[in-house]
Amino acid sequence: MKNFIFVSPHFPVNYRNFCIKLHENGVNVLGIGDAPYDSLDYMLQGALTEYYRVNNMENYDEMYRAVAFFCFKYGKIDGLESNNEYWLEQDARLRLDFNIPGLKPETLAPIKSKSGMKKYYAQAGVPSARYHLVTDLAQSLAFIEKVGYPVIAKPNNGVGAVDTFKINSDEELKAFHDQDFGGEQFIMEEFVPGEIFSYDAIIGSNGQPLLETGNNTPRSIMEIVNNQESCFFFIEKQIKDDLREAGRRCVDAFGIRSRFIHFEFFRLLEDHAYLGKKGTIVSLEANLRPSGGFTPDMINYANSTDVYKDWADMITYDRLCSKGSAEKFYCVSVGLRDSRHYVHTQEEILQKYADKIVLRQRLPEVLAHGMGDSLYLAKFSDKKEMDKFIRFLIQEVA
Repeated sequence: MKNFIFVSPHFPVNYRNFCIKLHENGVNVLGIGDAPYDSLDYMLQGALTEYYRVNNMENYDEMYRAVAFFCFKYGKIDGLESNNEYWLEQDARLRLDFNIPGLKPETLAPIKSKSGMKKYYAQAGVPSARYHLVTDLAQSLAFIEKVGYPVIAKPNNGVGAVDTFKINSDEELKAFHDQDFGGEQFIMEEFVPGEIFSYDAIIGSNGQPLLETGNNTPRSIMEIVNNQESCFFFIEKQIKDDLREAGRRCVDAFGIRSRFIHFEFFRLLEDHAYLGKKGTIVSLEANLRPSGGFTPDMINYANSTDVYKDWADMITYDRLCSKGSAEKFYCVSVGLRDSRHYVHTQEEILQKYADKIVLRQRLPEVLAHGMGDSLYLAKFSDKKEMDKFIRFLIQEVA
């Protein structure tokens, strides 16, 4: 590994660490972004061999010229990545046009859509919700006749809980169909009565898992975002064996190679006539990038590791150079909203949990809608203590 292009090395801010660790491994890290060079963090500046600024990262011609310049100046490019869902398709196209190793459009296309993922889950032997691609009201009613209410409707392509709807009745279904989504294709799925868990892993060039962990989201992200509620989730101290095995089978089915991934699953909270018994692992969504926000840092705190270095080691050496500490923790993220009235003030939170909080941050608007305005990360050895921390922070004035 000699030359590696990192797309958008400045955003999100913690992604600078991927570049820093690649640089420490002796790689020429070549950055492409839309921010002025002088605005880049000094540590990121030090990690970049060169930075090419474009006016608009969504302008493919500009991105093409940037990569062409690096190819001309530095020769063969050994890798290109943003680790960002938004740029996933553009990254793949650039790799194809410049013959750079990694995920190409023809491999990405079948698994970019939520409907396209279904056949790979079937190959992996992991059940998934029944679905149909939304066309007209009559077809939706026919689907609901088969699976019953409620159903979930969301964009077939996309990430997160934006434009996700839980539909409970014919009236709500008609209201959904009356909306104008600008021609966007929606998928409608039967409701899965489950708690969300993830399988987060760094996968090597032969599909081998180099690092495995996962998070638990006890409450529906869709409802949290739609209702602008307090948001919390946590990295598990240890992921359960059945989740690990489901994640590995999906990695094989999707043909994942040399990537940081975030696969989401339900664990059924009750028996389901189609999906299986209570406790069954059911597929939700495959994301071919790290979990968003500060989750990589949470994984570090929970697993006593450095996933930025782990990813850089995978890219550079196809192995991890350090296994880190064996000590594991729970690491929880709690997002509080300015629009909510909480019992405990920030000062009270810090006074009570100063020794547990590892990060406190105001979030930019682009992240705040999904995660809250004020973010607290904390780590605990004991789950009961973590649960008390969550309740203390999110308790609202009656």
